[in-house]
Amino acid sequence: MGDGSLGWQLVQLYESVGIRDLVEILILAVAIYALLRLLGKTRGSGLVRGLGLVVVVVFLAAQVIIAAFDLMELGRVLDSLLTVMLVGLVVLFQPELRRGLMLLGRYRVLRYLVHDSHPIADKLADAAEALSRECVGALIAVQRDVSLSPCIETGELLDAELSAGLLRTLFIPRSPLHDGAVIICNGRITAAACQLPLGQPPEGASPHMGMRHRAALCLSEETDAVLLVVSEETGRVSLAVGGRLEPVPRENLSRRLAALLTTRETTPARNAA
Repeated sequence: MGDGSLGWQLVQLYESVGIRDLVEILILAVAIYALLRLLGKTRGSGLVRGLGLVVVVVFLAAQVIIAAFDLMELGRVLDSLLTVMLVGLVVLFQPELRRGLMLLGRYRVLRYLVHDSHPIADKLADAAEALSRECVGALIAVQRDVSLSPCIETGELLDAELSAGLLRTLFIPRSPLHDGAVIICNGRITAAACQLPLGQPPEGASPHMGMRHRAALCLSEETDAVLLVVSEETGRVSLAVGGRLEPVPRENLSRRLAALLTTRETTPARNAA
C-alpha cells in the first residue's frame, strides 16, 4: 500500500511538471555545469567537483522527496541548511573561487559583454600592454579614411595577419624591423620599419619628448590615423589622434581604442582633400 501510494504521488508529481518547470530545471542545470567547469580549472578541482556533485545530488533528491510527500517544514529547514552550506563553501574555497573568477575574466566573450570591444583594438591593447610591461618602445599607426601609402612605401611590406604576438616580435630591440613604425590597414599589418614625418614638438610640450611621440603627433595632425605609442623609457602608453597626445592607462586601452576605431572621432585632417 505504501509503495502504491508513493508511486501514485510520483506520477502526480510527474504530471504536474510543466514547461516552466522544465525551463527552470534546464537553467539550473546549465548554471551548475558552468560553475563546476569554472571551479574545475582551479587547483583542488577534484575535491571541488566531488563535493559540488554531492551537494547537488543530495539537494535535488531531497527536493523530490519533499515535493512527493508535501513536507513543508522539512523544506524550510533544508533551505536554511542550503544557505549555510553555500556560505560555508564560499569561505572554504575562497582561493579556488578567486582563481576561477580570474580565469572567467579571460574569456573574450565576456569582455565583449563588459564593453564595446573591437577585434583590432583587443589585439593592439594586448601587444601594447606586454610591450609596456617590458619597457619596449613601439609606434603603431592604424589607417582610417586617409591613406598612409607615402609612409608605407618607406618601410618593409608584410601584409600579415594582425596578432599581438607578431607586433611584439616586430618591436624586439634586436629585430631588424623594430626601428620605425608599424602600419595597419584594413585589420592587417601592412608594413613595418616605416618612417613617419617628424614635426616640431607642440607648444607647451616637454623638450625631452621622444621621436616616436613627435612622429605620432605629426602624422595625427596630417591624417585621421590613430597612433599608438609605447615609451621605451617609462613604458607609458599614449594615443595620438587629431594632433593630440593622450596618455591612456593600460586597463582602459582596449576600450579607448575600440571607441576611436568604431566612431572614428578625430579632428579633420589638413590634407584630407
